Amino acid sequence: MTTTEQCDRLPFCLPNGITPEVFLQDYWQKKPLLIKNGLPAIIGMFEPEDVLDLAVQEGVSARLITQKQDNPTQWSLKNSPLSESDLQNTPTYWTVLVQNLEAWSPELGTLWQAFDFIPKWQQDDIMVSVAPKGGSVGEHYDEYDVFLAQGFGSRRWTLGKMCDPTPNTGTAFVPNQPIRLLDDMGEIIFDEVLEAGDVLYVPPCLSHHGVAMDDCLTFSFGFRRPNLVQVLDEIADIATTEHALFSPMLLPQAMQDNPNELSHKSIQSIKSRLIELLNSSAGDSIIQTAIAELVSKRQYDLLAFEDEITTDDLMDRLSNGEVVMLNPASRFVLCDDKWYVNGDLICLKESEHSLFVRLIEGGVLTIDDIPPNTLPSMTAWINDSWVVLI
Repeated sequence: MTTTEQCDRLPFCLPNGITPEVFLQDYWQKKPLLIKNGLPAIIGMFEPEDVLDLAVQEGVSARLITQKQDNPTQWSLKNSPLSESDLQNTPTYWTVLVQNLEAWSPELGTLWQAFDFIPKWQQDDIMVSVAPKGGSVGEHYDEYDVFLAQGFGSRRWTLGKMCDPTPNTGTAFVPNQPIRLLDDMGEIIFDEVLEAGDVLYVPPCLSHHGVAMDDCLTFSFGFRRPNLVQVLDEIADIATTEHALFSPMLLPQAMQDNPNELSHKSIQSIKSRLIELLNSSAGDSIIQTAIAELVSKRQYDLLAFEDEITTDDLMDRLSNGEVVMLNPASRFVLCDDKWYVNGDLICLKESEHSLFVRLIEGGVLTIDDIPPNTLPSMTAWINDSWVVLI
């Protein structure tokens, strides 16, 4: 490998004739899209037994969803840890879901690049569903965007109405079930069987139902944005580093009839000061930092692929032909020329910057690419799971 060599870049997962601009304007968060053979690289990457073997390992986030043998309308759910016994004593219809699969398979994680027409900070995780013929998780909807990629076998998908996620007044779920189930998908607008390599984009809140036609694996590439409560919570955390904000506010005061009253005028004055802060340059900085840190955090913990290594260990492994590549399970966010990794603002030395950018762009680094003075930093990046040796 040379210093300029990069991992093969995947084409965008879009049909011929639909550009990223058209997809984002006409389909994104609006309507579904079938992409035949949209992700051929996923075909055969895993088999059902691979996922089932992983599902029972320690530290894996997995769920076993089954329909009761004597009453298929009643479902059951068991969360990890799962055991071999759980998987050997299932009824006819069952599904195992494994979250955060890219943390266990960097090779799978590289497939995110097929969706790089969507900002990476919106990436959530890759979930895989394994099921035998007839297996399903029922009719439901999700509040995030998802690309459903068939990796093994085939699955029939039906899509129906748009649902309303508003609590209490929105679309209701079937009561007394351990998972979110709809009893009515409305008019069916899509009914297709996806074969290995096919991809179906499903926008938020669109009801959908997938049923395995045979032993199959379906990979869900999910995209999610933070909610406002998360944003406000992160802003509050960042604001605690601004010492000037700890000074009590100076507010105008008028005589009031009841000294016990917290007047609307006082509340409005405090609200105005808050809005004034948020609209100031200091507020811009707080909000920017808060959002950048928030969206660069991972929903699931990173996994250590190996024991911590030393600089000497790194040199030995590079000398034996291993290379360094970005860990697709880590989150890298660029904001205003600052890099945030897994929720933290990082500072790169000048000698490290070009190596970091090369990795971000999909390159791999050999022993010839890594200057001796950057080996300690590269070792730390590996131990922090930013990058991996392959």
